[in-house]
Amino acid sequence: MALGASVGAISVSRGLLGNDLDFQVADLASRGVTELVLFLVLGLFAGLLSVAQNRGLLATLTLAERIGGPIEIRAAVIGAAVGLMALSRPHLVGGGDGITQNALNEDLLLVALPALFLFRLVLGAASYAAGTPGGLFAPLMVLGAVSGLAFGYVVDAAVPGLSVRPEAFALVGMGAFFAGSVRAPLTGIVLVIEMTGSSALLLPLLAGCFGATLVAETLREPPIYTALKERAARSKR
Repeated sequence: MALGASVGAISVSRGLLGNDLDFQVADLASRGVTELVLFLVLGLFAGLLSVAQNRGLLATLTLAERIGGPIEIRAAVIGAAVGLMALSRPHLVGGGDGITQNALNEDLLLVALPALFLFRLVLGAASYAAGTPGGLFAPLMVLGAVSGLAFGYVVDAAVPGLSVRPEAFALVGMGAFFAGSVRAPLTGIVLVIEMTGSSALLLPLLAGCFGATLVAETLREPPIYTALKERAARSKR
């Protein structure tokens, strides 16, 4: 049933919107074992960040509940704050697809990546705490791409002889961050390949998603959707 629904949805979507990929990336082929080890290390790094993201999101929801007040007021205040940001920096808000594409194009500077990551981390948690309809998928992709690109830049600067491709690390970071947060590594791999068409990076994606999942499991961090479901169930009691 799930496969049939997916085929139907994809067929209708492509019939209406065409066959263009969600993100355009360069032709990235998987290289040697050394680079594969680096992708595994990236996965471990992304796993730590994804655990921090999950805990930060849940803590923000708890803080919003403690502040209390009508949910409409909370949504209006957070929405107004994000709206004001959009007036001067429209590319920093929203789903973040533009930021993800820039990361895959290496159009972001290393010095700006930590601040951009923290900004999107806080913005995503605050937006979700508004209690209005919204999701986590696109924000997870942004955080994964930005952190992966930063990792690739650092490796390239530290060991220039390896000639690493930071954009490849941005792509693998997307899948690894999703795997660490949602604890669905195979889903993360399929989604990233589908959105970018980069099936040649299957082995790096496997290594990165394994590393992220390993860290999250070791730290006993529940998948974010499971944690949100359990939290919602507790609040109804």
